[in-house]
Amino acid sequence: MAAVTREFFEGLETRTNAAKLAGLDHSYRFEIEGEGVWNVRIQAGTVVVTEGGEENHADATIRTTGEVFERIVSGEQSPATAYMTGKVKVDGDLGAVMKLQRLFG
Repeated sequence: MAAVTREFFEGLETRTNAAKLAGLDHSYRFEIEGEGVWNVRIQAGTVVVTEGGEENHADATIRTTGEVFERIVSGEQSPATAYMTGKVKVDGDLGAVMKLQRLFG
């Protein structure tokens, strides 16, 4: 399962569509239980992903399990439903998190 999460983040910079990211200027910290931590910065239509590191000043921190994250990435789980049912925890700017659907399209 960890391979799916790692592949998602490692391929994110090359997989994203700059047009879909236009106007986004946010940073996110993903804490995936049992799998790792990734920081994602979206700015000027580009995505920069870094792994690990200390707690940073991301606009939002998203916490979930590897299993839930894998289901969201595969499209089997709605991110909104996961959040509303407590499977995904968010600290910070919820509005910025709502814009993340552009990455999961």
